Amino acid sequence: MKDEEEDNIIPNEDENNEAVNESTNQEGFEDITTSGGMQHFYENDENSEDTITKVTGMYKDWFLDYASYVILERAVPAIEDGFKPVQRRIMHSLKELDDGRYNKVANVVGHTMQYHPHGDASIGDAMVQIGQKELLIDCQGNWGNILTGDGAAASRYIEARLSKFALDVLYSPKITEWGLSYDGRKAEPINLPVKFPLLLAQGAEGIAVGLSTKVLPHNFNELIDASIKILKGKPFTLYPDFMTAGIADVSNYNDGMRGGRVRVRAKISQLDKNTLVITQIPFSTNTSSLIDSILKANEKGKIKIKKIEDNTAADVEILIHLFPGVSPDKTIDALFAFTACETSVAPLGCVIEDNKPLFIGVSEMLKISTNRTVDLLRQELEIQLEELKNKWHFSTLEKIFIREEMYIDFKLYGDRESLYAYMYDRFEPFKASFVRAIHDDDLQKLTQIPMIRITRFDSDKADELIARLEDEMKEVEHNLEHITDFAISYFAKLKEKYGKGRERQTELRIFDDIEATKVVLRNTKLYVDRVEGFVGTSLKKDEYVTDCSDIDDVIVFLRDGSMMITKVDAKTFVGKDIIHVAVFDKSDKRTIYNMVYRDGKSGPSYIKRFNVSGVTRDKLYDLTNGTKGSQILYFTCNPNGEAEVITVLLRQVGSIKKLKFDIDFANLAIKGRGSKGNLVTKYPIKKIEIKEKGISTLLPRKIWFDDTVQRLNVDGRGELLGEFRPSDKLLIITQSGKLKVVIPELSTHFDQDMIVLEKWIPKKPISTIYYDGEKQKYYVKRFLVENESKEELFITEHPNSQLEIVSTDYRPVAEIVFAKVKGIQKENLCVDLEEFISIKGIKALGNQLTADKLKQVNLLESLPYEEPEEEPVNSTIILDDTNVETQLDDDGQIGLVLE
Repeated sequence: MKDEEEDNIIPNEDENNEAVNESTNQEGFEDITTSGGMQHFYENDENSEDTITKVTGMYKDWFLDYASYVILERAVPAIEDGFKPVQRRIMHSLKELDDGRYNKVANVVGHTMQYHPHGDASIGDAMVQIGQKELLIDCQGNWGNILTGDGAAASRYIEARLSKFALDVLYSPKITEWGLSYDGRKAEPINLPVKFPLLLAQGAEGIAVGLSTKVLPHNFNELIDASIKILKGKPFTLYPDFMTAGIADVSNYNDGMRGGRVRVRAKISQLDKNTLVITQIPFSTNTSSLIDSILKANEKGKIKIKKIEDNTAADVEILIHLFPGVSPDKTIDALFAFTACETSVAPLGCVIEDNKPLFIGVSEMLKISTNRTVDLLRQELEIQLEELKNKWHFSTLEKIFIREEMYIDFKLYGDRESLYAYMYDRFEPFKASFVRAIHDDDLQKLTQIPMIRITRFDSDKADELIARLEDEMKEVEHNLEHITDFAISYFAKLKEKYGKGRERQTELRIFDDIEATKVVLRNTKLYVDRVEGFVGTSLKKDEYVTDCSDIDDVIVFLRDGSMMITKVDAKTFVGKDIIHVAVFDKSDKRTIYNMVYRDGKSGPSYIKRFNVSGVTRDKLYDLTNGTKGSQILYFTCNPNGEAEVITVLLRQVGSIKKLKFDIDFANLAIKGRGSKGNLVTKYPIKKIEIKEKGISTLLPRKIWFDDTVQRLNVDGRGELLGEFRPSDKLLIITQSGKLKVVIPELSTHFDQDMIVLEKWIPKKPISTIYYDGEKQKYYVKRFLVENESKEELFITEHPNSQLEIVSTDYRPVAEIVFAKVKGIQKENLCVDLEEFISIKGIKALGNQLTADKLKQVNLLESLPYEEPEEEPVNSTIILDDTNVETQLDDDGQIGLVLE
């Protein structure tokens, strides 16, 4: 068969009577045109096997037909009802089979094959995907697990029926537009009359020919609220919500259109100092793929974990055990940086409208859906009104027909025409009261009324029925006149009926950017060959420098005053006579380099302080004045801007008197790496020694807490926590009654129940009122932090114990509100906690607050107290060159004179 197809594509001369036209094009290819309208280009080289085929003629049409079919009939959902064709046919089949009981999925799949011209596997997979979204199908059996990635059982083992929600919003046969199935034997809906933004609730994803779609799922209740806002003319915003929960940054969502991006993270918390727990996972992942990505990152040395456990059942629980000494905070950031714990999802809003692909955002999708819902409700009301009118019309005809006893004279008329003429004549006096004209069909129904019904006719009941129909018609007419209000009420009832339990699952939060170089595990070692000028990870016989990773940069300083930044590699030549090498952090502005260098072979010496930022990798930078033969005489790297005092010893040259003097680096301004520096001496230097180790000359660092991203920063975002010196720490207190003090690292993670975050003052007491679950009494205690190295519980360990109030003020005041006992209400009591109890140990029970029953405890404004002044910051004012006059004394040494 394959050979026959090939012969049909490329016929040879023997099979065609017409001559084959051959010509050679300019590019050296022979142009062979067949009678079938298809061109083939072959290289002139007989030995070449490459063939370039230009598709034209009917083949081009076939490709376009196929592309159109895939786009319209398989991959992209319709904007009208939010379904792809296979999904719509599944829902139609479920409705046809619906009798209130469960159906085998295999039976539903077989029934759907009457409408869908593809195999049972694709239908079954599509049905499972709909069922896992827990909205339209009531599932029974093992339908798989989106959290673990486990697949569903075979279709013969699982069952399904329509959910009550689907029955309410998907079907309305009287307003459904119908068409023929693919074989012309059945009628199927062109679009289902869906009265809900189903596409946005479920989401959709598909890859067609030349385009794709990815509509993210949104929250059920938020969609209804937004639809109501549209009908009321109010602004609204929509953000995705995922069944896997997680945390999402939607700041670049772009309304779900092309170019947007949503970052989704797993929810990771610290169970204890050596264990992390993942309780929610990102969209588009499952626990299996997530664990695989963590294990791969561990194998590559990006992170370091001891073992990992998957305890996922109904809820996600992945335990990550760390080795002792591994930072949990840093590991959390590394998990986000190097594993599937953070994923990036690119939405692309593409739908089918009028048999054409349409690229729109989710806001426009919702507006179209909402307007279509209003139109469908209008159509249903119009049909309902017409049915009520017809029912009222016949009920009125029936009442008049029986009351006027028109049936008695039927025997006088032998044919239908004369009988109908008689009845038309009898109804003529009542014509004005009818809602429409009388037709022959009405008369025929009257003549078919059984005699027993006529004899038992109750005029009063007939009047009641007509009156009830009139009331219903008025109500429907009112709803049609106020169709917007009716639609708003419809959406509100949907939310009330089905919205419970469909609250938002994905937390929305702005993410901080994690620098991979700061959180990557230093899993390899960096070595240096100072003499020959090589650095790298393979120089194991040479001097060890530090631990590093394969994504780090290295900064190198040479004796001749040059500097280079290069990537970590196995072996890299940077230049001979290396004096300093370290891992480089381009964002580090607190590392200061102190340097003394000689300008040229016999020139004067200069001193300078500088930091390094904004450099080009593998470019050699000159830190001296650029004179040939320059050399660094003294060099130190100071991570916190330390400034030491050095002693300079000069060589005995000529009549120089003072051969030894001191210089304090703290008196120099910190400048750029290209600065020349200040003159030290014009005489040759014999030796430079450190006289006194330096302290930081940098001002205390201001640190802020950004509540939006739950992170510390030095950029001025959020609440200012204070100015921190290297020895300062943060105090953290949680609602669970735990506290700890930590170094304010920017990578620190914070618990959700944190209630106190401030700069820790060791001598400042902490006051608290708590309820003891075991003794069932309220206690007051004041204490100081005793152990800085671990987290401590300062209330009792009973599970019913709970923290009422906590204060870090010196003189806090609490208001005690008593409960009413036997109708007696005791007045509120104010308690000065400083007077009530003295400072005790953190493990002390405290003093009982009161024996009376309490209603609540409130923290009032604290009493005035004059806080002791903090110890002065031991730092030196940095002098810029504009404030320093450099002079040489008789001995040719530096003198710093303040202006």
